[in-house]
Formats: sequence, structure tokens, C-alpha cells
Amino acid sequence: MRPVSVYTPGEAAEESGFSLDTLRYYERIGLLEPVQRNSAGQRRFSDGDIGWLGMLRCLRGTGMPISEMLRFAELTRAGDHTVADRIALLEAHDRAVEAKIAELREKQSAIQYKIGYYRDVLALDDLDRVPDEADAST
Repeated sequence: MRPVSVYTPGEAAEESGFSLDTLRYYERIGLLEPVQRNSAGQRRFSDGDIGWLGMLRCLRGTGMPISEMLRFAELTRAGDHTVADRIALLEAHDRAVEAKIAELREKQSAIQYKIGYYRDVLALDDLDRVPDEADAST
């Protein structure tokens, strides 16, 4: 049996990439289950908490709204009978991520076109500045 690691709030923030304020907010709104406390009342995060925060980081990082994250958390806590609903929620989010990627690719193409245009402008300027061989010999 593997020992359970315990993380201070600062360590949990470092591990998860969330700020301390975000961790408190997520706990307050129910995205994160109430965190265990030591005898002095200080919050102590478990490996399970850190794993869950990793999932939340992924969802938030891909643009999932807090309301959908809360729905996902509720479904997860409700048990295995909600797996089909979780799949549906994640599939819908996956489609939204794909659409955003496609939109970004279009914008990236426009940026790349403009880069090419400006490189062409520089190349033409360089051609205008290069002296003829006849000029160079005089």
C-alpha cells in the first residue's frame, strides 16, 4: 500500500498551478470537496485532491465554464451511474475545443499570410538596394 501524501495549501497551489485564492474559491463553490484539516485547523490536501485539481486545470485550461465544471463535479460525486452523463458532457466540451482550435487555425493562417507578405516586402527592399554588377565595378 502506497503512503498518502499530504500537501499544504502552498504545495497544492504549486502542484496544481492554481493560486491559493482559486483553491479557496473552488472549495467554497463546491468544485473541490471540503479539504481535510489538521488539528490546528490548517487545510491539508490529499493525493486525491491534487488529482482532481489536475482534472479541473485541464477543463479550465480548455475553456470549460465554471458552471459546466460544477456539473461535472456533481456527476462525478454522484457515482458510477452518471458515467454516461459525464461522457456526454466531456464530448460536448471536446466539440467546443475542436471548434476553438479550428477558429485559431484560421486566424493563424491569416497571421502566417501577413508574415509572408512582410517578408516579401523586405526582400523587394533588399533587391532595390543591391547595386548592379556594372555599378559595383566603377
